[in-house]
This record gives sequence, C-alpha cells and structure tokens, in this order.
Amino acid sequence: MNLDEIRELLDGALGEARPAIIAAPTLEELEALRRRFAGKRSPASRVNESIKTLPSEDRPVAGKAVSAYNAALAELVDRRREELESVERDAARSRDALDLTEGGHGRRRGHLHVVTQVQRELEDVFVGLGFQVAEGPEVETDWYNFEALNMPPAHPARSMWDTLYVKLGRPEQVMLRTHTSPVQIRVMETRKPPIYTVMPGRAYRKETLDARHSPVFHQIEGLVVDRGITFGDMAGTIEAFTRAYFGPDKTSRLRPSFFPFTEPSAEFEVTCTFCDGEGCSVCSRTGWIELGGCGMVDPNVLRNVDIDPEEYSGFAFGFGLDRMAMDRHDVDHIKTFFEDDVRVLQQF
Repeated sequence: MNLDEIRELLDGALGEARPAIIAAPTLEELEALRRRFAGKRSPASRVNESIKTLPSEDRPVAGKAVSAYNAALAELVDRRREELESVERDAARSRDALDLTEGGHGRRRGHLHVVTQVQRELEDVFVGLGFQVAEGPEVETDWYNFEALNMPPAHPARSMWDTLYVKLGRPEQVMLRTHTSPVQIRVMETRKPPIYTVMPGRAYRKETLDARHSPVFHQIEGLVVDRGITFGDMAGTIEAFTRAYFGPDKTSRLRPSFFPFTEPSAEFEVTCTFCDGEGCSVCSRTGWIELGGCGMVDPNVLRNVDIDPEEYSGFAFGFGLDRMAMDRHDVDHIKTFFEDDVRVLQQF
C-alpha cells in the first residue's frame, strides 16, 4: 500500500463514518461504530500495519494521516456521545418529574376468564376459515339433544351421556344439554345449505369431578353441510385449524371411532404441544394428543331436518375448551379454573 492509497483509504473511511456517527440513535450503536472505524480491524489499524513497508521518507506523512483520521473520528464520536447523553438525561428528568395531572390509583381491572379467552381465540380462527358462530339454549328437549341426532328412545348410544334432567313437562323430556350438538340441529332447521358454522358453549353431564372431568364443561363444535362434501374436506379443515391455532409446525391425524350422529366417525389428534411429537409423559410417549371427535353427518340426521342426503353431505367435529386451556397453561386439575381464586385466575 503506497501513500496515495493510504490517503484514499482513510478519506473514504472517514467519509463513510461521518454520516453514520451523526445519525447513531443510541450509545450502544455509537460504540459499535467507534469500534468499527477505530478498532483493531479498522482502516487506521490496517494503515499502521503497512507503514513499515513504506519508504522511510513517506512514513512520517502516513503517520500524520493516521493521527488526523483518529482525531477527526474521536471528535465526531465525542460530539455525538454528548448529544445522546443529553437526550438521556432529559428523558430521565422527564420520567422523574412529578406529574400533577396524573390520576390516582384506580381499581384493578378484571379480564376474560381463561376458558373464555380460548373460546374467543378459536372463534377467531374458524371465522378466518369462513365459518359463522352460532349459539343455542342450554336447557334442551329430548328431540334436539338425542332423537334428531340419530339416538331414538332406548338407543344404546344414549348411555354414553350421563344426562341431567329438568323437572318440566313429561318425565325425561327436558334436560341440560349434554353436548353442544343440539345447536347443529337448530342451525340446520333455520338455515339452508351451504352451512359452515361453529357452536361454542357450556354442556352438562352427571359426572364425578376429577382432574379432567367436571359436571359443567365447555365445548366447541363445527358443522359443514354443502354439496359434494367429503371425508377429505373434513380432514383438510381439521388440518387447517391445527396449523392456524397450534402453529404451522403442528399437524393432525384421524383414528377410526364411533359416534351415533356421524358415519364414518373418527377421533382426531394433534402433534403434542409439550414435546413437538418426540414423545413425552403427557402424550404417553406417542407424540400425539387426542383433541376431539369428528365424522361425516349421518344421513338420518340430515333427514330429520328436511335436508336431502342425496343432494347434500356434511361433516361435524367437536372438542373440549377446558382441556385445551389446561394443556396450554400446564394446569393439572380442571377445578383450578372454577374455584374463584383470584390469585390463580389473574395469572392467565
């Protein structure tokens, strides 16, 4: 490197450093620029290493050029440091100043219950997939809760639901709904296909309280009725939901099962959110967590609401909101959500 090249290198470096230092937004970034242009790998350092190769008469000139470069750079850095420190001092004084316009301490505000939060998030996901949201009464008749769903009186499938009956009208004709499926019947009665709807809400069963079960619990179900709907459409919808809610790296799978109102029926599982499918104690080393049930709407159910199964087909799915909230927040007992302990609930 000759003397002209040294001058060109230092002038170019200083020209690049000047606007960058002047515009440095923080002290940290200013220090990074100082190390870049004046540190061990800076242009000045490279020149110092090459001075010994110059002719003896050029070495003093090169040394002065390096000194001038370092002095100019130091002046730029010091000036910008003073400006930034002044800004920080002003900001600190502003923070510490007594604001006489500030109001007093207000009451602590509440927020949505953790299960409601999960419900709202799921509703948003399904609305994004093109679904509508519907609700229905929690006290239902035998027709909506059982018969219209392909479970006539004495049907053995009714034993799957431990029903809580209400003393109103004929015996065992009015009950607290055992699932949110009755809303599917009400939707199909009042709307013509195509139907793309989810139904969240509470359900009730005569169950003993344990870590994963409660007499009162929350579900969300989905219903699709349209021309040409296939099992593949259902699998694709569940997969789209899985990726939208749990993340693009998660997937789903189906296992054969039985439900009286769908045929064929399946249970769907999603990649374990605790081990990402590697296998852990939560998923019994399988890498999968069971989420809910699904299947193609039984033709008898469509006939019960005057929809021609020769023209239309559909699928339904459903799963529990409480368990999703438990899995998300690593809660080991469902009663944690409903004991009204503010110290616990305010964590969610």
